[in-house]
Amino acid sequence: MDPQQILTSITDTIGGFFNNPFVQLAFQAIAVYFVVLWLAAAYWAFRDMQLRTENPILPYFAASLIILFTPILFPFGIIVYRIVRPHERIGEIYERNLAEEALLAEVEAIKSCPTCARRVNDEWIICPGCRTRLNRVCPNCGRLVGLDWSLCAWCGKDFERRDVAALETLPGGLGEPEPAEPATPAPAPAARPAIRAASIRSGSVRSAARSTVSPATDPLPER
Repeated sequence: MDPQQILTSITDTIGGFFNNPFVQLAFQAIAVYFVVLWLAAAYWAFRDMQLRTENPILPYFAASLIILFTPILFPFGIIVYRIVRPHERIGEIYERNLAEEALLAEVEAIKSCPTCARRVNDEWIICPGCRTRLNRVCPNCGRLVGLDWSLCAWCGKDFERRDVAALETLPGGLGEPEPAEPATPAPAPAARPAIRAASIRSGSVRSAARSTVSPATDPLPER
């Protein structure tokens, strides 16, 4: 058999295979599938970059990177994007920051002595290691309060205001002490008879004044 005929028969067979309507439909479906996958990859890169950065321009840049690689080479664009994209999402960064803050708050909640840095209890008044004063007792309610507190959080006792209970003279409030009257000096022994005579004289004058006053007359005479 002539080789030219063999080559012609092979070419006709291949041409007949590709000219088959079902084969053409399958190739078209595959092409559409790759186009859709290409656009979906661009949208995925856009959404993924939105979750990883707060910059509004970078998501569009990531999507355009996938589109520039065409529907045939877009897998290479995906590989490049996965290399250059941020490694952590914004939500993961927030969760890590919250975990660090919670751990820091837990460490700060552990009370320690300011002098020897020994771990102490919240109800201790004095550090047993270095004898540093940690708390004090409220004189009003007897509960523990901090050294830097200006008043008691339990009973409202004001530590910076001096006690004025001793100055209260009335139940309604504070009273001012009345000024004392000046004491009159006692008369000398020689002046006592003169004072006594003057008092007798003034008493006689008063009795004479009463006797000179006429009594009130009756409005109607007796019959």
